[in-house]
Amino acid sequence: MSSTDGAGAGIYATIVVVVIMVKLAIVVCVCRERMKNNKDGSVRPAIPFLTITIDKFLNDIEREKPIRFTDQQLRIATDNYSNLLGSGGFGAVYKGIFSNGTIVAVKVLYGSSDKRIQEQFMAEMGTLGRIHHFNLVRLYGFCFERNLIALVYEYMGNGSLDRYLFREIKALEFEKLHEIAVGTARGIAYLHEECQHRIIHYDIKPGNILLDKNFNPKVADFGLAKLCNRDNTHISMTGGRGTPGYAAPELWMPFPVTHKCDVYSFGMLLFEIIGRRRNVDTNLSESQEWFPIWVWKKYDGGELGNSKIVAEMEEKQKEMTMRMVRVALWCVQYRPELRPNMSVVVKMLEGSDEIPEPLNPFQHLIGGTFVAHPVQVSQGYTESSSIYTGSSIMVTDSSIVCATPIMHKYEIELASSRVDDSSRTH
Repeated sequence: MSSTDGAGAGIYATIVVVVIMVKLAIVVCVCRERMKNNKDGSVRPAIPFLTITIDKFLNDIEREKPIRFTDQQLRIATDNYSNLLGSGGFGAVYKGIFSNGTIVAVKVLYGSSDKRIQEQFMAEMGTLGRIHHFNLVRLYGFCFERNLIALVYEYMGNGSLDRYLFREIKALEFEKLHEIAVGTARGIAYLHEECQHRIIHYDIKPGNILLDKNFNPKVADFGLAKLCNRDNTHISMTGGRGTPGYAAPELWMPFPVTHKCDVYSFGMLLFEIIGRRRNVDTNLSESQEWFPIWVWKKYDGGELGNSKIVAEMEEKQKEMTMRMVRVALWCVQYRPELRPNMSVVVKMLEGSDEIPEPLNPFQHLIGGTFVAHPVQVSQGYTESSSIYTGSSIMVTDSSIVCATPIMHKYEIELASSRVDDSSRTH
């Protein structure tokens, strides 16, 4: 190598070192600027860094938390509550739109007492206010003022599932109904198995499954919901809750209650999706039989494939229907411990888990034929209301108003146990 080449290499190396040192100096200066010391010696990010990164992050986090709205804000958003979406024993729901274009559903709570209103408010805020899942309706915020207690939810453009099962002329395609069943099961599985504290909904039914603009299902109405510690396998109940026809039998009796009561309710909902009818429908002249028992009889006799609900289906739909039937029969087992967990229900509905042959869920009933009749006035609920101790669900023409044979069986057992207890005290 010549001396000239050596000198050139040395100059090149010097330039590289200088460039590296300059870059290091720039990095150090930037770091010092971003991490300036406060007077008390603590370190804070520089303002430009906060504005660009941390500020956006904090704003996103803030938006995830329920927002506290004022009465005036909600009156403006709802145009003074002029667009009623629906009402019931809990109160009324109104459509609203905020100035940024966000469409919401504002649920104004009212009830028979201030205590009941506050209990429902705390139940919904205490559950939905701390969780997020694609198949659970999102809670945007709330209002808690002297003249208004309200909850603000995301707006669900296609309403509730019962509209498409019972009241709409145009029915959804069966594949979409199957997707709705799977999505609903995922939402309940999240409540039971993935939250820090298990959440029991207590009122799963088509009217509480809302559909967004793409018909994705969202479990809603957590007014009866309860948080429970995972270490506690049973829950103390002060009275029945839920809606007759969907509520698990143990909810109406002084028996131990677990999260499996939601599994039972989902099974009853699944039967109604399968039949696209109410489980008890006095308007069906061809049969007054309770639909779940009718399905079991057909399934057990190997005749379900030839029945009107399956016969005209394509082969893929028939397979999906039979899978849904087997899952529903397992979900409504008389003994709660025989009912599967909701995560297993999801896998069975999707076809990733084999489904064992179901046991007869109705073997404890004498016979199997049931003629529907309205709920009688007894045990704290009336002909026009299913308000039982701890419940705020009103039975209207859009919810079941007929007792089931399982409920009658339990009412008889309850009456018998009270007679026995009475005789022991005398």
